[in-house]
Amino acid sequence: MKEKVSGKFQELFGEGAILFASPGRINLIGEHTDYNGGFVFPGAVDKGIVAAIRLNGTDKVRAYAYDLGESSEFGLREEDKPAESWACYIFGVCREVQKRGGKIGGFDAVFAGDVPLGAGMSSSAALESTFAFALNDLFNCGIDKFELARIGQATEHNYCGVNCGIMDQFASVFGKKGCLMRLDCRSMEYAYFPFDPKGYKLVLVDSRVKHELVGSPYNDRRASCERVAKVLGQEFLRGATMEQLDAVKEQISEEDYRRARYVIGEERRVLDVCDALEKGDYETVGKRMYETHWGMSKDYEVSCEELDFLAEVAEACGVTGSRIMGGGFGGCTINLVKDELYDHFIAMAKEKFNAKYGHEPQIYDVVISDGSRRLE
Repeated sequence: MKEKVSGKFQELFGEGAILFASPGRINLIGEHTDYNGGFVFPGAVDKGIVAAIRLNGTDKVRAYAYDLGESSEFGLREEDKPAESWACYIFGVCREVQKRGGKIGGFDAVFAGDVPLGAGMSSSAALESTFAFALNDLFNCGIDKFELARIGQATEHNYCGVNCGIMDQFASVFGKKGCLMRLDCRSMEYAYFPFDPKGYKLVLVDSRVKHELVGSPYNDRRASCERVAKVLGQEFLRGATMEQLDAVKEQISEEDYRRARYVIGEERRVLDVCDALEKGDYETVGKRMYETHWGMSKDYEVSCEELDFLAEVAEACGVTGSRIMGGGFGGCTINLVKDELYDHFIAMAKEKFNAKYGHEPQIYDVVISDGSRRLE
């Protein structure tokens, strides 16, 4: 990817570009908890975005998306928002850096990615983190890493229409090779957990299905949680108990009740998985993963038929843990698989999925890697 991006930059803009990279992420457990002030448990992966960037001395950004073969040119004022949706991520990052006092100017950029699009590995956060990290570095803005993650999140909120939590951008900026991270999304305290499960593999099975739903089901789920938190007299659902939820059941809709039930259960599951990992108890980790999957399917209703099918195939093959990963409505399952079952599981997943849906899923072995960085 480095050669590809550098070569194209040279062709379009000449010499002198500096390379930056940020990863996509997996999340072992803790889905839809970040915007509820809860815990998440992500890790950065060895797939992401690489960008070649050089300051151009003007007040214009000229960007080229290698994978799409598209160019965009835009200024740095609010009214200069570009027409191309992918360019809005870069523009949004520029504006959010400026809002935080960063003095930036124009630049030329070529970027490419190998995060599978639509797989729930957060290619958008990787893109935001790459440009936030690069601009901070190139213009000496002095912005700390947490604020770089918030710049990515604010870009989604203010320029891309997604009211997301902080997890994806945090994982992309703070990733550390060989470690997962537990992030408390309320206090922003985090801890690294070495992750090297002996005798197991972590593998993504990408359904290659993305269901486009009318409106934003993501924002709808968030609104549900906020309504319940308000009835409970809290800012977030974080810390709420099932007893408290049951006590207000008559005051909320059945749908909001089920959404909140999932989130309260998921907070507990994340903490259970942290304890289990410290003891090397992967059976408990796996159980909680399955519980998360069916909670997301039945209560939060963000799964789909294809992902439920993949979780059922995993269970039938004796896979330790499997669940939908990411926002939902398509994408991947993340699976914790014993080494000796790996080949059989992959063969079965491909064969059975192909027989039912007419195409094979894509398989990605997970390698836990470093976060945003300048490439030498």
